Amino acid sequence: MAEWSDPRVAQAGAGVTIDGKPVAGAAIDAGLRAHMLKVYNYMASGVLLTGIVAMLFANSGMAAQVMATPLRWVLIFAPLAFVMVMSFGMHKLSTAALQAMFWGFAIVMGLSMSSIFLVFSGESIARTFFVTAAAFAGLSLYGYTTKKNLSGFGTFLIMGVIGLLIASVVNIFLGSSTLQLVVSFLGVLIFAGLTAYDTQRIKSEYVYFAGHESIGKLAIMGALSLYLDFINMFQFLLSFLGNRE
Repeated sequence: MAEWSDPRVAQAGAGVTIDGKPVAGAAIDAGLRAHMLKVYNYMASGVLLTGIVAMLFANSGMAAQVMATPLRWVLIFAPLAFVMVMSFGMHKLSTAALQAMFWGFAIVMGLSMSSIFLVFSGESIARTFFVTAAAFAGLSLYGYTTKKNLSGFGTFLIMGVIGLLIASVVNIFLGSSTLQLVVSFLGVLIFAGLTAYDTQRIKSEYVYFAGHESIGKLAIMGALSLYLDFINMFQFLLSFLGNRE
């Protein structure tokens, strides 16, 4: 979800220029559609893999056992380690290695998220998932089609994520239900905004880097950004829509 924008890049379509050089609009449009389809396929497949792993791990009974031990902290923080390695090692890792790490991340995230099946009913989880999917689709479509430059919101939204992390850590010690409610509400708003912002950023990245050898890596990292937006929005919405067992 790192902020990215480049004023040298115009909107894709007729008359697109990069560094003052004209680029064929039709070629950019076709390539952009293929790139975004690849991003969405990665992202959707990752979410599906996470959901399957989470459900199987919870139903096996192993999730309840692990979550009752200090090993739960390994599952909680392991996904963060994957994100950091992928983000900081993107330029050093090959496309195949980055892709393998993405699938590994999705699996580890599934193990970590298995705890929701121990807390919330399966029906409310499914309902929240479909609400999140509908909201995500609308927000991502807005980010893709809007002519408004959303890059100005990037820094504000990232700062909001940092604030959410700090508030969540503080609430581990306070155990305040009110603070948790506020964090969940703000979390939904922030990741809704990030969904639109990241979609536009991914689109702009393609226009600028079209034809570059790193475009395959950008598709994977773009999918990771949208995956995180979706999963976080889902988890925060679950606080409102989920029925506890």
